Amino acid sequence: MAFKTEPYDVVVIGAGPAGLTAALYAARSNLETLVLEKEVPGGQIATTNDIENYPGFRTVSGPELAETMEKHARAFGARIEFTVVEGLEMAEGELKRIRTSDGDVLARTVIIASGSEPRKLGVPGEDRLRGRGVSYCATCDGAFFQDKVCVVVGGGDSALQEGNYLTRFASRVIVVHRRDRLRASEAQQAKARANPKMEFLFNHVVEEILGEQRVTGVRVRDVVTGERREIACDGVFPYVGLKPNSDFLPPEIERDELGRVVTDERMRTALPGVFAAGDIRPKEIRQITTAVSDGTVAAMEAEAYLATRAVASRG
Repeated sequence: MAFKTEPYDVVVIGAGPAGLTAALYAARSNLETLVLEKEVPGGQIATTNDIENYPGFRTVSGPELAETMEKHARAFGARIEFTVVEGLEMAEGELKRIRTSDGDVLARTVIIASGSEPRKLGVPGEDRLRGRGVSYCATCDGAFFQDKVCVVVGGGDSALQEGNYLTRFASRVIVVHRRDRLRASEAQQAKARANPKMEFLFNHVVEEILGEQRVTGVRVRDVVTGERREIACDGVFPYVGLKPNSDFLPPEIERDELGRVVTDERMRTALPGVFAAGDIRPKEIRQITTAVSDGTVAAMEAEAYLATRAVASRG
């Protein structure tokens, strides 16, 4: 892959819903737009089976929606390249330099939409058994657990949604949650409780994932009594939150205590000409629709920023 030496008008880092929406709006405004993505377009939605709350679709699979968004952005001229972004810094004048595993890219504006990745449990056995029973994507790996017992760790929407999906294959799905009640939406809770293959273990945490060559069980602890016991299982699927992909950013870009990029309502970061959108930002509500909204605002603000600079240069 070879990037051009001249700067792009807009470089979007990340091809999730926020990034692809930003690319669509930017390219549609005749701005030369480049999207940099390290894996596959769609971000978290690409690993989600059924989506029932995106306007215009009664039910749509995550990969299908991701593909539709990608094609839409490309149709307006956005270029999408697959590479790992390693750094972001100011270059000459007001240009920004994005360092990637395939070379440097110059940009007049940057939209950070690098999203988040699943947070690990941080317990013994998790890293060693990843890919051998430990998975962070039920949609990707569920079929490997035909007639098996799986443990899902977490109590939010993702945990229940992916747990429900696992019951298509697994004989039992045990949801382990550290609190005494679920955090998921009422709709997800109702669906999970109505599923005869799903069980719930409240007030417990996973302290260790057991097994040598493959997962054979988990050791859990009751957070109320302190009692420990082992549960036999074949797969463990942690859904305990997300870690923002912001390690590549410079100190000039303000982040909160969790590493999320701080912006104003116009998606502007502390660095002029650099915007952020989607799950990389601190947000109370994290939905595809809110990510799309962020991407829209970020792209339109980037366009306004470029227009202001164009007027200033002519003056």
